[in-house]
Amino acid sequence: MGYSSDILTKKIIILNRTKAEDGKYGLDSGGVKWDETVCLSANVENAKGKSAMNAGALDAYAVRMVRMRYTNQVTMRSRVVYNEQTYQIIPETFEADFHANTIQFHMQLLINDK
Repeated sequence: MGYSSDILTKKIIILNRTKAEDGKYGLDSGGVKWDETVCLSANVENAKGKSAMNAGALDAYAVRMVRMRYTNQVTMRSRVVYNEQTYQIIPETFEADFHANTIQFHMQLLINDK
């Protein structure tokens, strides 16, 4: 079924983890490398209602909801670049359905992603 193309008006870039370096403080402490995987069309909206309140009053502006067609290149560990800002997918909100051809999730702005 999927989402109709008239709501998929925004472009997002999916970043996937390619390499993690172990440092003196353990796994991934040396840094994680992210590579651009794919550019996709999606519907991006500000999170509203209960989900925004659960994210916290101070952070609610930095949480957005994304709807897109199914692709196996997006996982709950992926990162998303939207409007030149990097977001992290909130894992417990990630819902991918191959048969319905949909993916929906909330993402939160990363303030210090470097």
